[in-house]
Amino acid sequence: MQVTITGGTGNVAEFVIGQLQDKYDLVLFDRVPAGQNRFQYEIKHPVVVGELMNVEDCERALEGSDAVIHLGAIPYPTERTIPRQSKLPRQLPWDETMKINTMGTFYLWEAARRQGVKVIVTSVSNCVLGHFDVWRPSGTSFPIDKLPLNEDTPKHVEDTYGLSKQFQEEIGHMYARAYGVKSYGIRPSGVARVERQIEYAKNYKNPESWMSGLNGYADIRDLARAFRMCMEAGLAGKLPPFDDYYINNADTWSLEDSRDMVKRLRPDLAQMAEHLVGRQSLISAAKAEKAFGWKAEHSWTEHLPK
Repeated sequence: MQVTITGGTGNVAEFVIGQLQDKYDLVLFDRVPAGQNRFQYEIKHPVVVGELMNVEDCERALEGSDAVIHLGAIPYPTERTIPRQSKLPRQLPWDETMKINTMGTFYLWEAARRQGVKVIVTSVSNCVLGHFDVWRPSGTSFPIDKLPLNEDTPKHVEDTYGLSKQFQEEIGHMYARAYGVKSYGIRPSGVARVERQIEYAKNYKNPESWMSGLNGYADIRDLARAFRMCMEAGLAGKLPPFDDYYINNADTWSLEDSRDMVKRLRPDLAQMAEHLVGRQSLISAAKAEKAFGWKAEHSWTEHLPK
């Protein structure tokens, strides 16, 4: 069986390829040719160079595939600022996030319909919540009504990245209802490569202020496994025609118990935190565990000095 991976020469793709290549034929689709992306690794599979904004390019990349892992996207709101870690030579156009993440997704799903693709699993983000205060022009904080947050938590987005990711999910839902293209959104917390975890553990300090990102993360290896497991469950008919799942590790970036951390940094939320156990994540991945058996296997604490 053939699987297409969009964003196929990028960061997360390296680990998704590792999860899939022993069992499936892979086609990689990216606007960036192999060897020119931010993270360098050996590419052994065919690469279709093209644009999500071109439906013909999408069709070329999807021809012969039964499933798609959709990783290609602009990873921040371009109406804001370039992230510090980015190697982009200049600020992208202010509307690039909405164009690529929304219309690019529409063209991809339309190409999938035309090519008879059965399942698409797309990388969304926990940013569908709108919880990053730095991306909230109103100056208000994201309202938290319970802990841990889950798929029932209301969304309060004020940036184009979170909004575009909501649209990605809705596009998938529509194509599932209308055309039978099964569609699943994976909503990871901030993706953490192993080298980042090692550096963090080496220099660890207890957080001194509340992290609006809810102090969560998704180990890149665990995340890649979630994409494979969700895709395979969808292909096997074990999931509804469409759905969305938070994926993050079971703990937080803090060594402090989560209940104590919340009480110390956000006393207004203390009552909501009373039932948290140990270093429990503030966003629940229980739905993914129930739906397709995913559970985090790693923690950044593996890299703490002995």
